[in-house]
Amino acid sequence: MTRFSILSLIFIMCCSISAQDINLPAPNKTGGKPLMQALNERKSTRSYQDKELTSQQLSDLLWAANGFNRDDKRTAPTANNRQELELYVTTKNGVYFYDARNHLLKEVKKGDQRAQAGTQDFVARAALNLIFVSDMEKASSREYAYTNCGFVAQNVYLYCASEGLGAVVRGSFDKDKLSELLKLNSNQQVLLTQSVGYPD
Repeated sequence: MTRFSILSLIFIMCCSISAQDINLPAPNKTGGKPLMQALNERKSTRSYQDKELTSQQLSDLLWAANGFNRDDKRTAPTANNRQELELYVTTKNGVYFYDARNHLLKEVKKGDQRAQAGTQDFVARAALNLIFVSDMEKASSREYAYTNCGFVAQNVYLYCASEGLGAVVRGSFDKDKLSELLKLNSNQQVLLTQSVGYPD
């Protein structure tokens, strides 16, 4: 084996070790509370236990929020099926991009960055914070991009009500700080955030 081949192999191994992507289990698409009960129990929660979600809960939450339920469509609609909205997740362990097509979390940054997702104290205690990012070049319009955030946020609220979790949508965050944290390009904009966790 040549020296170049050995160095290439070591580089590839180091990259695969350093990247802590999370393969999510298949989402459970059956069960949960009846829709009318979930609607009745839907509410905003601003006080959380310092407790992580299970990998199954994380999988189900992200799929319910904005996963693929058909080959080319998601659980939340977008105008003209532009699918311009993507989710990022901050947890105790790091910051991740939700790759909905492959149903996995791709690591963006290691470490607990939950407090970066908002200005309220409870944000750092929530099990996770969702960050809604829109590619404004793909969106039909700015108004539609914000409307589409509402669909995804409501999916999250309903999943949480069904699972006994708490959630709250938040507009109070530092957009520039989040853009830098997520390494967004000039077309991508943070539009909304949402905290999720076990109610206190």
